[in-house]
Amino acid sequence: MYSEEILRHFQNPCNVGKIENADGFGEGHGGTNCPEDLAHCWITVEDDRIVDVKQLTRGCPVAIASSSAATELAKGKALQEAVAIDEKLVAEALGEMPERKLDSLVGPRALQCAIADYLRKRAG
Repeated sequence: MYSEEILRHFQNPCNVGKIENADGFGEGHGGTNCPEDLAHCWITVEDDRIVDVKQLTRGCPVAIASSSAATELAKGKALQEAVAIDEKLVAEALGEMPERKLDSLVGPRALQCAIADYLRKRAG
C-alpha cells in the first residue's frame, strides 16, 4: 500500500520542530479526501538559500512523509531551486501510494507558502 520511502519518512520524520523568528512561514492543508491533514513549515534564508527548514505535521503517513521529504529536498537549496519542489516532485520522491492520498501531500504546499511569505516580506 505505501512505499518503503513513505514508511521511512513516516517512522522517522526529518526536520521536525519550529524556527523562532523564521524568515518565512507557511501552512499546507489536505484536500477533499484528507481535510484533517495539516503541515506547518518554517524557513531561514541566507544569501537566497534555504539554510534551515523545519516542519510540524499532523495527519496520515503520507502527510507526515510529504513534509519530511519536502524539507529534506529544500534544505540547502537556492530559492530558485526550492520553488520547483511541488506535489508532483515529492510524490515521485516518495514512490507508490494510493491515488486518493495525493490529497495528503501537505508538505510541499506548506513549503511553497513559506517561500512566498519570505519573498513577500523581502519585497515589502
